[in-house]
Amino acid sequence: MSIFERYLTVWVFFCIVAGIVLGHAFPGLFHAIGSLEIARVNLPVAMLVWLMIVPMLLRIDFAALRRVGEHWRGIGVTLLINWGVKPFSMAALGWLFIGHVFREWLPADQINSYIAGLILLAAAPCTAMVFVWSNLMKGEPHFTLSQVALNDTIMVFAFAPIVGLLLGLSAITVPWDTLVLSVVLYIVIPVIVAQGVRRYVLASGGEAALARLLERLGSVSLVSLLATLVLLFGFQGEQILAQPMVIALLAVPILIQVYFNAGLAYLLNRMAGERHCVAGPSALIGASNFFELAVAAAISLFGFNSGAALATVVGVLIEAPVMLSAVWIVNNTRNWYERGQAGGALAGRAP
Repeated sequence: MSIFERYLTVWVFFCIVAGIVLGHAFPGLFHAIGSLEIARVNLPVAMLVWLMIVPMLLRIDFAALRRVGEHWRGIGVTLLINWGVKPFSMAALGWLFIGHVFREWLPADQINSYIAGLILLAAAPCTAMVFVWSNLMKGEPHFTLSQVALNDTIMVFAFAPIVGLLLGLSAITVPWDTLVLSVVLYIVIPVIVAQGVRRYVLASGGEAALARLLERLGSVSLVSLLATLVLLFGFQGEQILAQPMVIALLAVPILIQVYFNAGLAYLLNRMAGERHCVAGPSALIGASNFFELAVAAAISLFGFNSGAALATVVGVLIEAPVMLSAVWIVNNTRNWYERGQAGGALAGRAP
């Protein structure tokens, strides 16, 4: 485990603080960087997101989809949470807390935009960081790989329609061209590039060459993540310092949905008789968000200074520490999990 993985929470906190401070101290610089865009897509952020995603996608063999049947219970639970529960539960939580409970403490003209950001945050399951979370709790690697490959495949086709449906229900006009462009830029292109490079490397040098490439890339994804955090919090630094109450209120539905979906996935796997080494990654995949795509889509759809962009950045703010706490919970409840009727029946097969 690299220094970035070992002290990820520290690095994330440092980059968040650095981004806010730099954004407040040099607003002109960050506004200039923010203006480097095509079709409302910021080019520096896009480059960092690609650097973040592609090395992770190089690890994914989409042929792993053939193995989904080996862990069909965990796959079924995760798909249910990711696509049947999480986007809709977040829309409901956003409507409840942002649209009603906290409404009087929030800017009236940003209510719908905040809800849109929460929906964007929940509509795409995490891709890159899932491998980190799964590794931290000794998850079954083939399950994690096949689940991510399956989720990425579904996301290419399902992200835009689900977001469009939920944003439409929230009475927000959906610019479909920009939304589809975001899917192409942040899912389709990285997948094509990564799989093309993967096939070329395997064809020319085999598994050993791919392993060397992945080792050379090392912590590119996490370094890019940290650089992205500095930029994103630099863009939003003035708003964050000016609106600490808004940040705290937006964090409430995000925290609820993370623990709710993680807990639901964990319990459903236990009831279904799935092993703990599968139930753990299933819970973490079910709870975590593809916040790189959410932030990019929010900026593309609504702009850097929108409530939607701020809401997705709040997701980034709490994602790492919250998911690390979920990892701790999963690791420390293993004995309880395996003492259950379903878990106990399979305890002998667990590693």
